[in-house]
Amino acid sequence: METENHTSASQFLLLGLSDDPELQPLIFALFLSMYLVAVLGNLLIILAISSDSHLHTPMYFFLSDLSFVDISFISTTVPKMLMNIQTQHKDISYRQCLTQVYFFILYAQMNTFLLAVMAYDHFIAICHPLKYKIIMNTWLCGFLVLMSLFLNFWISLIHILLVKRLSFHKGTEIPHFFCELAQLLKVASSDTLINNIFLYLSTAFLGVFPVSGIFFSYTQIVTSLMKISSTGSKYKAFSTCGSHLCVVFLFYGTALGVYLSSDVSSASSHESSVASVMYTVVTPMLNPFIYSLRNKDVKGALGRLLSRAVCFPSWTMDFRTK
Repeated sequence: METENHTSASQFLLLGLSDDPELQPLIFALFLSMYLVAVLGNLLIILAISSDSHLHTPMYFFLSDLSFVDISFISTTVPKMLMNIQTQHKDISYRQCLTQVYFFILYAQMNTFLLAVMAYDHFIAICHPLKYKIIMNTWLCGFLVLMSLFLNFWISLIHILLVKRLSFHKGTEIPHFFCELAQLLKVASSDTLINNIFLYLSTAFLGVFPVSGIFFSYTQIVTSLMKISSTGSKYKAFSTCGSHLCVVFLFYGTALGVYLSSDVSSASSHESSVASVMYTVVTPMLNPFIYSLRNKDVKGALGRLLSRAVCFPSWTMDFRTK
């Protein structure tokens, strides 16, 4: 088969999760529901935090950033998948594919950095409560978010520039429901050695660094709590960290499971794409529930936000009648 240079490749074919026509309506309805729940849930978290002055603290600032990243993360992949199912087409243009790869890497890595920053915030709050406001000031919080954004912006861009060097066969099929970098490298018809080296190095650096930060923070937290005799103080500290730990284990556990199964075992690309639904779709959908159900402050802010939303239409009607 004749190969095409990357400049003349017009489109790829996304094989999706299933070729069975009878399953397409079910998959469409399922993913549309999960997408709407994820977007609405994370949007409510952002609105609740921004509208409640009691939640204008570093911890909730990072939580609202995480919710924004989750909305962007799931919006990178699911809308295109839904459109392909609805139109019964599997194609995605070359530019759309590279754009999807870029933003998928960017938001996935932003997710890992924010989880690490949130762990550091908990560490300062529990181990150094008297210095918390001094250390976690507005400047440092903004710097941590902007630094992670800047770093991941350039790493994602380098990945794209390296992919643009590659050539692909005409009508290349990607055995996934979105353009994932690892799958894209597997179907390339030219040498991907440099791409794989940079992928492994960047994954090692951007994976090990946040995980090490989370591990260090919670090691210090546990050590500090062991010295506290008050059961109430220990419970309050663990309840503060509980939601964050659930999200950490959910995100890293599912992502690690997907990549270990695809690399170590004999799992097919189709099975890997089905498994990747867990951290690309399910995790952003569950995060708002984890944080709202386990956090009294967030539940209270959501209740006040929803009550104002319910009262607003009646107030508008009363105003019009007058």
